[in-house]
Amino acid sequence: MTESSIQRDKWNSKAGFIIAAAGSAIGLGNIWRFPYVAGENGGAAFVILYILFVLLIGLPVMIAELTIGRNTQKNPIGAFLKLFPKSSWKYFGVMGVLTGIGILSFYGVIAGYTIGYFVKLLLGQFDTIAGAVESQRIFEEFTANPYVSVGYLFVFLTFTGYIVLGGISAGIEKWAKILMPILFVLLIILAIRSITLDGAIKGLEFYLEPDFSKVTASTFVMALGQALFSLSLGMGAMITYGSYLSKKDNIISSAASVCFFDTLIAILAGLVMFPALFAMGMNPSGGPGLVFIVLPSIFSKFPGGIYFGAGIFLLLSVAALTSTISLLEVAVSYFVDEKKWTRKKATVLMSIFAFICGVPSALSMGSSDWLSDLPILHIGVLELMNAVFGNYSLALGSLLVAIFAGYKWGVKAVKREVHQFGNEFKYFWLWSFLIRFLCPIAISIILGYIIITGNYF
Repeated sequence: MTESSIQRDKWNSKAGFIIAAAGSAIGLGNIWRFPYVAGENGGAAFVILYILFVLLIGLPVMIAELTIGRNTQKNPIGAFLKLFPKSSWKYFGVMGVLTGIGILSFYGVIAGYTIGYFVKLLLGQFDTIAGAVESQRIFEEFTANPYVSVGYLFVFLTFTGYIVLGGISAGIEKWAKILMPILFVLLIILAIRSITLDGAIKGLEFYLEPDFSKVTASTFVMALGQALFSLSLGMGAMITYGSYLSKKDNIISSAASVCFFDTLIAILAGLVMFPALFAMGMNPSGGPGLVFIVLPSIFSKFPGGIYFGAGIFLLLSVAALTSTISLLEVAVSYFVDEKKWTRKKATVLMSIFAFICGVPSALSMGSSDWLSDLPILHIGVLELMNAVFGNYSLALGSLLVAIFAGYKWGVKAVKREVHQFGNEFKYFWLWSFLIRFLCPIAISIILGYIIITGNYF
């Protein structure tokens, strides 16, 4: 008997799904990107806008994705084929699968760096660092070594593939129940250490006291973009995870729980970063280099700083792993469902494919001048992959989800699915308005912003 002939795997419990789905949403975007974007956009004012957009845009789209998945019990391609077999919506599903692998390929490179830095800190390579200039040199030397960059990419994708190989209940859910508590405990410990540093109060004021005079049109766009892209929406991950849900589970409360934990982790990450930065007199708007360049330059400057730094990079590694699992599962579920591959075959081949696709991104970070600055485009391969899959595809995917749920499949069909086994859809009228009008408009603004300005999230 082949694996594909066995009954489709499901989550063991609603709690297991929430933990795994929250893990999918919680990633480097929450812990690495959220603090520096907040720092660049006014601190607390940005945080308030971010939370508002999670509620008004992220939650409605997540409800739509989970409902599509549970109704069809299929991967993204299979879901649209089942609902409208003769339409072109299946190509939206194809885009979701390709987006998952595309993001996994370059995301795995950055995730690999977090493992590498965790090792470097344990080996004492930042014990006597003089400042940001030396930290910059260490990072450039680290990323310029092709064996290091490609090697850590391989290690990270191997971890990811190992977990996905176990299936939904015995693999993804089991490991999510291990990794997510570790992540949360690490955040709490690091946040306590950070806010107890001398001078940390200035960082707390910056982070928790809103200054709306700093809010601009760009702040709104960045907050909306962060809310949308931090929830793993628009690439089929939530459709896939939703397809393993029991019909008895309440989709609305499940989606709300995932959004809550995703937002909580992002806010806690700010409590780790900002007090430490202000305590050391560093600029909170450190940009993408905040974690790999700015933070390592302060670890040796306060008691226990090296262990604090090792904890941050362990935290980042765990957060990245909970996300890469869902990225790989999108493609694996397609080949298991539609092509009748065994999970082992699908996982191994998709992991190898993601690794091959990720090698150019790994080499573009200093190992190859040509890959670091592509002709005509004048951006590196990793930046190009982030633009195509991490921005355009996710924005377009989220827009299409809203249109599909709001108009093609219809809000009444969503309501019927949510109402399975007596579950209620409270505030259906509000969700219906948001998914049909506000979500498409807001996401279109994001898509237009990145097309016109070329600024990526």
